[in-house]
Amino acid sequence: MSTLPTNDPRCVASPTASIDLVIEARPRDLGGFTVGRVLPSPRRRYVGPFVFLDHMGPHDIDPEHGMDVRPHPHIGLSTVTYLYSGENVHRDSMGNVQIVKAGDLNIMTAGKGVVHSERIDAAQKKRGGVFHGLQIWLGLPEANETDEPSFQHHDEGALPAVAPAPGVTGRVLIGTAFGATSPAVHPSKPLLVALELDEGAQLDVPAAEDVGLYVVEGSVSIGETVLAKDHLAVVAGKACAVARERSRVMILGGPPLGQRFIDWNFVSSKQASIDVARAGWKAQTFPKIPGDDQEFTPLPEWPVRPSDSPNGGST
Repeated sequence: MSTLPTNDPRCVASPTASIDLVIEARPRDLGGFTVGRVLPSPRRRYVGPFVFLDHMGPHDIDPEHGMDVRPHPHIGLSTVTYLYSGENVHRDSMGNVQIVKAGDLNIMTAGKGVVHSERIDAAQKKRGGVFHGLQIWLGLPEANETDEPSFQHHDEGALPAVAPAPGVTGRVLIGTAFGATSPAVHPSKPLLVALELDEGAQLDVPAAEDVGLYVVEGSVSIGETVLAKDHLAVVAGKACAVARERSRVMILGGPPLGQRFIDWNFVSSKQASIDVARAGWKAQTFPKIPGDDQEFTPLPEWPVRPSDSPNGGST
């Protein structure tokens, strides 16, 4: 462990930058597969347009086992998948079939409605191995909530590499940062940057209207606050992060979208849209996934619980 001070005067940004709050990931069992649920949190429902963040793993998967998420629906959001190790197979009702490998970026925009599944890749299932990644949801602007669904995939090599400071490397996944712009486009104008920091490296956190730093591995300091693995700091103003050991972090942010209802896999600015989506999935009127239409995830029959979600839905 590094013995760096928690308040390093070499930072370009103010070493006493304010942290609005720190959120610790909470364990959630997804049917034998445990994740760390970061967003939404009872203390903060979103950061910029990011309304959901799960940290998956790292899990050491035995052969013939692994993540297997049956077909399920979405409206009003984009799913973003980013893996650090392992592979999975994305299939959706638009007909897309995509193997997602470590370092790739997968974005599926549900718009008015889509169904997808996430299955373990056959080759990885046979050999086993470590599975580790992030599952993210981006809310959509009201004008785009009922767009036709769409899909984009970017291999690791297509995402611009950056080296913003000595001992800091990474890639811009969405948006513009450190002089580089990702080929991924999204109407919510999010910022998403994956970075690795050597012990002692210093990073000026890029500015955004609403910005957070999530520690995937290792630990970093911002001002006098030490952030361990699985902690998200929502930053107020300019900030500098100092790696206390070799670390991985994810920068996320952008303009907030305003009120959003979240109920199960549905996100919308209108509760009525979620009610329609719940009824549609219960009646199985959503489109099917070609080649993966024999199973589905049942609709949870919980009552609406305002305390569990941003504005009256259930998460």
